[in-house]
Amino acid sequence: PLVESGGGLAQPGGSLSLSCVGSGRTFSSYSMGWFRQPPGKDREFVVAIRSSGGYTDYVDSVKGRFTISRDDATTTVSLQMNSLKPEDTAVYYCAARYGATSSRRTVDFDSWGQGIPVTVSS
Repeated sequence: PLVESGGGLAQPGGSLSLSCVGSGRTFSSYSMGWFRQPPGKDREFVVAIRSSGGYTDYVDSVKGRFTISRDDATTTVSLQMNSLKPEDTAVYYCAARYGATSSRRTVDFDSWGQGIPVTVSS
């Protein structure tokens, strides 16, 4: 299972941090991703990091503002979100995909967290 924490309310231009803790000794073998589902919209890709940690893939709308990182020793993947915009408002989901291949498709991810809300509003 994946357990997310963090999130909440931020003003435009502010920052929030999300964390996702996995379980199991094979965490390092999983590529990890963050997706989000804005109100009334479909779930969408945000960012992914390969199991090796050496490759990241960001959707254009968050490049330069969001940073993904992972710590296999603590089985944690984090998402630092800076310069937040109202359009970043969504429920954010952590996801795991076994193997070293990155993907932007929800169907390619094996496990999902419960989701955590992020609201950006003044």
